[in-house]
Amino acid sequence: MVVLLSVSITLLAGLLLSRLAKLVKLPAVTAYIIAGILIGPFCLGALPLPEGIGFSSVEAVESFKIITEVATGFIAFSIGNEFRLSALKKTGKQATVIGILQALAATLVVDAALIGLHFMMPDKISLPAAITLGAIASATAPAATLMVVNQYKAKGPLTDLLLPIVALDDAVGLVIFAVSFGIAKSMVGGGALDFVSVIVEPLLEVALSLVLGAIMGFIFHLTERFFHSRSKRMSISIAFVLLTVALTTIKLEIGGVHIGFSTLLTCMMLGTVFCNVCDVSEEIMDRTERWTAPLYVLFFALSGAELDFSAFADLAIIGIGIVYIIARCAGKYLGTLGSAKMAKCESKVNKFLGITLFPQAGVALGMSLLAMELGSDGTLIRNIVLFSVLVYELVGPMLTKLALQAAGEIKPEGKKSSRGAQDMSSGHRRHIKS
Repeated sequence: MVVLLSVSITLLAGLLLSRLAKLVKLPAVTAYIIAGILIGPFCLGALPLPEGIGFSSVEAVESFKIITEVATGFIAFSIGNEFRLSALKKTGKQATVIGILQALAATLVVDAALIGLHFMMPDKISLPAAITLGAIASATAPAATLMVVNQYKAKGPLTDLLLPIVALDDAVGLVIFAVSFGIAKSMVGGGALDFVSVIVEPLLEVALSLVLGAIMGFIFHLTERFFHSRSKRMSISIAFVLLTVALTTIKLEIGGVHIGFSTLLTCMMLGTVFCNVCDVSEEIMDRTERWTAPLYVLFFALSGAELDFSAFADLAIIGIGIVYIIARCAGKYLGTLGSAKMAKCESKVNKFLGITLFPQAGVALGMSLLAMELGSDGTLIRNIVLFSVLVYELVGPMLTKLALQAAGEIKPEGKKSSRGAQDMSSGHRRHIKS
């Protein structure tokens, strides 16, 4: 009862607020996040209301973690559809160059800014915290970007590059974070660098995630051939995404080496392999995306509800957070601008692509949770990332929309509601009869 009430109110709040957002021309994803904040523990949840009407604590929001994990799997599966070999022949090399270099640039710029801040205020931010935050800066939010692209049906050379870059960004970010975090832990503990945890484990995670996703993609293709109706094909695709998400939760330890999987990378590879080996993949993936619409509303609303506003009580956190946000945006933009020119992209891609990479959310929050191993430094990192994610998630989707509009890849909306379409159709029929 309480779970169903919470889910329904979260879904309704996101949908109703998206109508208001449309009036002021904000992306729907921003409305969903704001709806989550409003029903979260620092707004509606703080009032003495019956259980289920609003989330009374961050822990209550986290109890719905399965929804966010499943949504992440479907988002990654959708992004995998952008890696069709026919399209990659044109954009693959450019996407790879830009994807790697912009992530490294963001890390280096944030590292430089925060290490400089450490020498100015050593009591506020330590060197391990600065290095770890630099690595977290490489991560981009694929979910928010994909939602904006889908909502406005963006098409063009910038969009063609954007989605593969966002997907590649996750793999690059995982490796950068593992190396930087390993260095930070050795500085805090005063020990030597652990080659296994710094180099071997992150590379294994990336490689094994891609292998698992590829295997599941081939099995999905072989299984799909036994079903012919649209509804059953949609059902089997949903089953395979859920199964793949479940498999990524497996954690193993072999000979002192910790083995894990990235949900984003594995499900992305599932979609990539499936779309390249299955003749009817476009139809199946399109129908699956329609089924996931309410799931995405819940995903972003829960992300908003999870934001911890108590982190903003310390002015030092806000100050460091502002430096982090500015430095990361500068690194993303300049890194993208330089690498896009190097890859000989169109001028509008050079100019606007970097702006579309500003959003940051789930991957960065996951990294900040791992950073809690650093003790008090980990708490500082977590709070700064929470602050920056709030800013990025509210402003980032709007900036992505504006950049795509400026690049001429979002056309004026000519879309009518189904009600309007029915009214027009009825009027047309009446006109014919008369």
